[in-house]
Amino acid sequence: MWGKFFKAIVKGEWRLSPLSWLAAIGTVIYVLSPIDLVPEAFIPVVGYIDDLGLWGIMSILAAREKQRWEASLRDGAITI
Repeated sequence: MWGKFFKAIVKGEWRLSPLSWLAAIGTVIYVLSPIDLVPEAFIPVVGYIDDLGLWGIMSILAAREKQRWEASLRDGAITI
């Protein structure tokens, strides 16, 4: 069902909330940027925990958006 959800987003059939977009973009930028709260180079194991925490928050937001999309499909609602 995740594939259909992503297709609905790409096709414009479902619009993500601004908070979800902001969290997704912020997560990707933070994980890829060389500036880090806990640097992986100095504290290898602990350095990845903050990155994993952000991915965890992002996955919760994505699951919430998917649940809203599935509920709209069950209710027959049209979201523009």
